[in-house]
Amino acid sequence: MLKQCFVVSALIFSGLQAALADTIQLKDKAAVSGKILTEKRDQIAVDIGYTVLVIPRSEIAKVSRAETPELPATKALASPKAAAEDKDFAESRASFYSRPSSSAAVRSVRDLVNLIGEAVVQVRTPSGLGSGFIINEDGFLMTNFHVIEGETQISVEVYHQKNGELARKVYKQIRIIAMNKFDDLTLLKIEDKDAPKFKYVVIGSADALSVGERVFAIGSPLGLERTVTEGILSTKTRQLGGALYLQTTAQINPGNSGGPLFNMSGEVIGVTNMKITFGEGLGFAIPTESVKFFLDHRDAFAYSTDNPSNPYHYLEPPSHTHHPAAED
Repeated sequence: MLKQCFVVSALIFSGLQAALADTIQLKDKAAVSGKILTEKRDQIAVDIGYTVLVIPRSEIAKVSRAETPELPATKALASPKAAAEDKDFAESRASFYSRPSSSAAVRSVRDLVNLIGEAVVQVRTPSGLGSGFIINEDGFLMTNFHVIEGETQISVEVYHQKNGELARKVYKQIRIIAMNKFDDLTLLKIEDKDAPKFKYVVIGSADALSVGERVFAIGSPLGLERTVTEGILSTKTRQLGGALYLQTTAQINPGNSGGPLFNMSGEVIGVTNMKITFGEGLGFAIPTESVKFFLDHRDAFAYSTDNPSNPYHYLEPPSHTHHPAAED
């Protein structure tokens, strides 16, 4: 115990010297500063210079990342003109998806839906319907694994904004890029030849949200496309089936699965995936920390028959057996 206390004290002291480092606020009001190496569902690994500390999430109150130099502007959730006028919605683009570069202003649900609603899509298969959201302009999108489980024929409906109105466009060339059955996450890509550059969402942090804060979801519950529901974050650590979920009073129904749960700055903080059927206001979402881990390590979850993590394995077809002619 004494050794553990000494290590934590040394780490806290080291954190004071790292003004530009990521900061992890502990529940005992201490803080650890360093470079976050990995974020997992149950722990965070931090490089503090002379060693790597693994901190259980149960001991963490808040995670604050150091601001990185702002990258050149990219096409964001709104049109280029709207993005130029909307400086509060600044973002920094990672190599594959976008994170908020600074604290965005809190807005009304109506304003946010107008700004980011185009990036929320419907995912259709022969056996059902779900939701999803586009994460970069090249047409990569997130949804739940159970939305496309066992399916190879997938289409995505996108609502493009033209002349102030939304026009539905169906894309049918959809490729499965990666999937994680256990976290219920799937990465898809729209590959239609006539596909434009897509509007996309910014992926925020569920850890930065506090219980009681307002959130809202966009999806297609029961096939009612582009339905918006609002509520609060009830808890960030609801344990179901051995995993931790965000619980929200925002109404979640079949068809919402795979859709985004937003904070009031328009950042995705969860992927809605289930509800308790015998109650109201009991919806659940996968925290974005799990989503970012999945995206950052998507090659490990690549949809390939050679990947041992792939939930589906296809056997080679049997070869034709040669039967010699029977002798007379």
